[in-house]
Amino acid sequence: MKVVIIDYGSGNLRSAAKAFERAAKDNGLSAEVVVSADPDALKSADRVVLPGVGAFGDCRAGLMAVSGLSEALSEAVLTDGKPFFGICVGMQLLADQGLEHGTYDGLGWISGKVEALAPNDPALKIPHMGWNGLEIKKVHPVLDGLPADAHAYFVHSYAYTVADPEQVLATVDYGGPVTAMIGRDNMVGSQFHPEKSQQVGLKIIGNFLKWNP
Repeated sequence: MKVVIIDYGSGNLRSAAKAFERAAKDNGLSAEVVVSADPDALKSADRVVLPGVGAFGDCRAGLMAVSGLSEALSEAVLTDGKPFFGICVGMQLLADQGLEHGTYDGLGWISGKVEALAPNDPALKIPHMGWNGLEIKKVHPVLDGLPADAHAYFVHSYAYTVADPEQVLATVDYGGPVTAMIGRDNMVGSQFHPEKSQQVGLKIIGNFLKWNP
């Protein structure tokens, strides 16, 4: 199995790669984990991971700045149906629009908008940073076997408002429900960082590596 983690200048890609390598080993899977900005790498990929740290517009610009990368990504995920995992802003980029420091077009793969977090408790700080419990909304293979009190690590100031509630796999309570994980067809995405979420994160990554949508 070849897992390609897309390098477009955003995120701690080494920690993500190490987490995918560890999860593969823990699940007895033979996996080559490659960090690459080469569009051709996506053609030979079995699974695709899009990480992202920072502002929506900056990540979008970084992805589009690599010649042929967005086209190769669309072909791999939408045309070829390869399993896809978006992490943090990599998940947010699936939206129609991001409203962080302006209005920016997303990929439009899972309809919705990325808007500023607005918790209904003024004592809650922005960014939302730290460990929070996941509330599973939908049975999904990537969430299989998680403990009832599964916690994941979040760092974000903006949240994904998904148009179709059926595409929300999990939420987190931060002054009201906030989208924690989304999915449809061969795509999943997490607002939290699975590579920083210890055993819960490794379980989710392992499930993704075994998932056959």
